[in-house]
Amino acid sequence: MQFSIPKDTRVFLRTGVTDLRLGFEGLRTLVANVIRQEPTGGHLFVWGHLFVFCNRARNRIRCLFWDGSGLWVATKRLEAGTFDWPKQSRGGAEVSARQLQLLLEGIELRERKGWYRRK
Repeated sequence: MQFSIPKDTRVFLRTGVTDLRLGFEGLRTLVANVIRQEPTGGHLFVWGHLFVFCNRARNRIRCLFWDGSGLWVATKRLEAGTFDWPKQSRGGAEVSARQLQLLLEGIELRERKGWYRRK
């Protein structure tokens, strides 16, 4: 099964390492204070904003998004390998939905300098 993301979705990464033991409120706080976005932003009934976090081992990703009535948290754990996650800073970055899709599929985006925009 493939996790598909509508192309008009705004995707924000928290670069660097995130403690994925954080729940809804902890991730929501990171979105507001580090990524500097409103966690409940976006459009009602369609994906508007997707916030993505990665652990130190880079083998787990956690996503936070608002569906119009509440927050969702989704997690992916790799059985082998690691995600090509930006490590340079502990800030926020915006990527396209397609770039996130490639990242989730295991494509290394590191080859292209500046593949994400720092916030």
